[in-house]
Amino acid sequence: IVERGIHKMTNYVTFYEDRNFMGRSWDCMGDCSDMHSYMSRCHSCRVVHSGCFMVYDQANYMGNSYFMRRGEYGDYMNMFGWNNCIRSCRYIPMYRGNYRMRIYDRDNFGGQMHEFMDDCDNCMDRYRMNGCMSCHVMDGHWLMYEQPHYRGRMWYFGPGEYRNFMNMGWGNMRFMSMRRIMDSWY
Repeated sequence: IVERGIHKMTNYVTFYEDRNFMGRSWDCMGDCSDMHSYMSRCHSCRVVHSGCFMVYDQANYMGNSYFMRRGEYGDYMNMFGWNNCIRSCRYIPMYRGNYRMRIYDRDNFGGQMHEFMDDCDNCMDRYRMNGCMSCHVMDGHWLMYEQPHYRGRMWYFGPGEYRNFMNMGWGNMRFMSMRRIMDSWY
């Protein structure tokens, strides 16, 4: 809802066609699986007031992804190292409570399993695992990274079962570090 240019909802992101907040803009207040129907390209954005979003360089929440919290991203392509523009986005709801996730070193919840409730900067050091191939998020919202110490490509995981990362379009991805999305990030 917009009234005199001021949004009544506080969780939204404004996307702009050109760098540095130029060109046509579009306000998104939730998930959008394909932004092409709203704008032909997107090269900058602002996360306004509060809220966190994942943005993706392909439609249907696929491809490279990046986590955005409140702030301005005037030239995110250089910031993220992308060569493509944002094509879809997902709102991440605020969560206040306990965090709990089980990770497995094989798909379909097979192999070695570990349950944790806090951040893990290196699965190999902490659990002697070569990576995570499936997981079950019981509580909270998480970011998982392909390299230790929260580096490399990242993916968002909300509550649910993720049996096979390969079937999710991520190839042979093995996650090596995980981080909770805390309410203080909003």
